[in-house]
Amino acid sequence: MSKGVTRVLVLFGLVVVLAAGSLIWARAHYIHFLETPLSIPTAGHVLQIEHGTPASAIVRELDDLGYTKAGWTWKVLMRLEPPEIQTGEYRLTAGLLPRELLGLLSSGSVVQYRFTIVEGWSYAQLLAALSQNDILEQTTENLDPTIWPDFLPDSDIQHPEGWFLPETYQFSRGDSTADILRRSHRAMKETLAAAWRERDADLPLDSPYELLILASIIEKETSLDSERNEIAGVFIRRLNKHMRLQTDPTVIYGIGDEYTGNIRRKHLRTDTPYNTYTRHGLPPTPIALPGRRSLLAAGHPDDGDTLYFVADGKGGHTFSRTLEEHQKAVNKLIGKG
Repeated sequence: MSKGVTRVLVLFGLVVVLAAGSLIWARAHYIHFLETPLSIPTAGHVLQIEHGTPASAIVRELDDLGYTKAGWTWKVLMRLEPPEIQTGEYRLTAGLLPRELLGLLSSGSVVQYRFTIVEGWSYAQLLAALSQNDILEQTTENLDPTIWPDFLPDSDIQHPEGWFLPETYQFSRGDSTADILRRSHRAMKETLAAAWRERDADLPLDSPYELLILASIIEKETSLDSERNEIAGVFIRRLNKHMRLQTDPTVIYGIGDEYTGNIRRKHLRTDTPYNTYTRHGLPPTPIALPGRRSLLAAGHPDDGDTLYFVADGKGGHTFSRTLEEHQKAVNKLIGKG
């Protein structure tokens, strides 16, 4: 064998050895990369992915933040396991591995926020709370609280009060205030329909809407679950006896902005469609957003013979069968008894 051939073989052998060494090093480096968490701080990081953002741009952003190093290892990973990046907001946590990151961004498991509709809110209060949420997209700023929104179904509804179920609703960035109204209205329709189907027989209520109205009054009269059915019983008995309901919350709703925190005798005497001291029957619309428990109570009033109730000064109410008993309870409340 000539010296030239020997030299070529030696060089070839060196190349093979170097190539093998490089492959071993690259493999070890790649495995180390897969097993090394990103340098995400303990507090975590929220990453916003816009529509059409390529995975390579996301890696560069994380590089800029100091969480990883953009390089060939990322390119190999994304070539071997192509991610299907989903638009949205993702919460990155400490200890997240490269493969787990791509899985998260492909999962669509975006950050969830919560918006709570409080039992007893008016529709106007709901709109005000939505307008103050800085995550929801504002699409309902100019709604009139007395007019049914045209983007909702059921355009035959005359007044929006009462038609949105108090619950906590999860949403993600990009959802709108209109989305919350759609979901809460759908939930109220379903809950009201179930409450109407399951109601007691022979109630003096002619429609689900009347049950909704009664439930809204119950909601404003008490926050105690233990009292809801008993209050419902008082109102049902008064309706059956053709007595006026004489409930302050309806009067307060009827006087609107004139109410400053104290209901006065002149308010009780001033006739409005909502003054249940001057008019018989239910008011024309709900006066608040009733929760599930008030809806159920309206359909299942307690039996009994009480016809009156007044606050007991301890967060609950004193119930009475006669006007005389009721007046004693009122005098006790105001310190005359």
